[in-house]
Amino acid sequence: MTKIAIIIPSRLEAVRLPNKPLKLINNKEMILHVYEAAKKINSEVYVATPDQKIIDVINRNNGKAVFTSVNHQTGTDRIFEVFKDHLKSVPDLIINLQGDMPNIEPQAISDLINYMKKGNCDIGTLASSFSSDKELADENNVKVAVKEKILNGKFCEALDFFRKDFKEYEYFYHHVGIYAFTNKALVRYVSLKRSKLELERKLEQLRALENSMSIHVGYINSSPLSVDTKKDLMEVRKIMEKRS
Repeated sequence: MTKIAIIIPSRLEAVRLPNKPLKLINNKEMILHVYEAAKKINSEVYVATPDQKIIDVINRNNGKAVFTSVNHQTGTDRIFEVFKDHLKSVPDLIINLQGDMPNIEPQAISDLINYMKKGNCDIGTLASSFSSDKELADENNVKVAVKEKILNGKFCEALDFFRKDFKEYEYFYHHVGIYAFTNKALVRYVSLKRSKLELERKLEQLRALENSMSIHVGYINSSPLSVDTKKDLMEVRKIMEKRS
């Protein structure tokens, strides 16, 4: 049986939206919305954080949080600390779920896990369509280029990740901030030096592509909003208030 761990890296020190994980949506902290969505999947869920305030929120709600180093350069490094030290490198699949997507659909996480169990790639992730030209032009929204058109539930190999609208690609989608690693892929990934494009574009998934690791992208109909700014927070509050 495949052992799965969903790990949510989270920290308070965000430049554009300080204390982001603790912002309230429907009277509940953002990090708690993400945690509860992940808990609907049949697997272990942990929040990895260097901040006691986040630990306290998760503990008050009977969740599992792991105190991690303040010195990590990336969220994946924080994930790896929990995988290696707390979970003793046991899980076969490790899901890196971003803590700033409070309206992530549990089914999307489940679909990614089911695909990764097939063993077709090193890393799996998700993407959706852009809803407008404005959304496409926004450099806060990461794009992923793939080899061919992807439809709901289908996966395809990733060619590139970028923030600007690069017209040389025929098929590109709105990247969703979730990554599934095989345990071997995670160990290899964190052993690699940060790559040129990773540093230039501030996208750590490029380290994998630049080192010939395979990333497959699955299409989902829903488009979970990644909260990076106050404007994003106001928008996701409206979306989730309508849903409740």
